Amino acid sequence: MAYVTTSDGVEIYYKDWGEGQPIVFSHGWPLSSDDWDTQLMFFLGQGYRVIAHDRRGHGRSSQVDDGHDMDHYAADLRAVVEHLDLHDVIHVGHSTGGGELTHYIGVYGEDRVAAAVLISSVPPLMLQTEANPGGLPKEVFDGIQVQVATNRTGFYRDFASTAFYGYNRPGAEPSEAVIENWWRQGMMGGAKAHYDGVVAFSQTDFTEDLKKITVPSLVMHGDDDQVVPYADSGPLSAELLPNSTLKTYAGYPHGMPTTHADVINADLLAWLKSL
Repeated sequence: MAYVTTSDGVEIYYKDWGEGQPIVFSHGWPLSSDDWDTQLMFFLGQGYRVIAHDRRGHGRSSQVDDGHDMDHYAADLRAVVEHLDLHDVIHVGHSTGGGELTHYIGVYGEDRVAAAVLISSVPPLMLQTEANPGGLPKEVFDGIQVQVATNRTGFYRDFASTAFYGYNRPGAEPSEAVIENWWRQGMMGGAKAHYDGVVAFSQTDFTEDLKKITVPSLVMHGDDDQVVPYADSGPLSAELLPNSTLKTYAGYPHGMPTTHADVINADLLAWLKSL
């Protein structure tokens, strides 16, 4: 198993497969790099080098009790990039991972970056504030933290069975295998990391980070996303990114890289080929 040790002693697990231009994938909360397996295999077959890591406290990385914030997430991503000496990187992030890569580029610049892709991602800001009235009330995220602290296994099962993949919509056909895989990944990680991570993904304002990203950027978002609502995320991020393309998916859920992997993979590949 491959690990890099960060400056504060945290072991970050990563997968590194293939050769060619690197694509680095940042996963969503509270999952792991396993959530990208379909994308990793697809782009590996297209001649890319694919890399995905487990965020600190998630998956196979160290279950430390601190550093569960966007500054540390970005620093950990930088540690992986530097350890593997990656250049001309295409960064792809889903949900919280989109926030991670946005803050990473905002802090560390674009010297190793070729492109950025935000899929169902949390920027610019999920939390409802006076300046962001379309966001979600803090009580929503407080409730998630209560569930993580007191009923994590049940909450994860319910979340994967309903809103995350849109399985609560009329006509939806839930996949038990997908639900179980989501639950498996979530339970591999640490409760403390997941608890603190709720604040990281909901209260971080990525507005200034987005403005700094000048490389070609693709924003992919479903308009039936029940986790990161479309109107306050995808279009707003695309407006803030200086060199962006917004692709909206009618009726697609938050977990669309899994439920609609064939479409998402093909569209992402087509966009990369167009650069």
